[in-house]
Amino acid sequence: MAAPKKGGGSSAKLGRDSQPKYLGIKINEGQKAKIGQTLVKQRGTKFLAGKDVKRASDDSLYAMKDGVVRFSQKRKRLFDGSYRIAKVVNIK
Repeated sequence: MAAPKKGGGSSAKLGRDSQPKYLGIKINEGQKAKIGQTLVKQRGTKFLAGKDVKRASDDSLYAMKDGVVRFSQKRKRLFDGSYRIAKVVNIK
């Protein structure tokens, strides 16, 4: 007699992968960005918003005006007094 349900093997776990999130830099340095265009998709604040760039509720960075994308670095102080080098996205 056959079992009424599938066993707990690998066949029952197929098709349960999550979809890719397509994170990362969307417009590279030196490229032109239009107002409202997404510059970086990220989780957390790996990149910081600089001049004429805003952070969305999902931590994405987008352009506030037309211009050319520029990346820079700055030292950011952490809560324990140490520093980290933070990447900043600007529109010039």
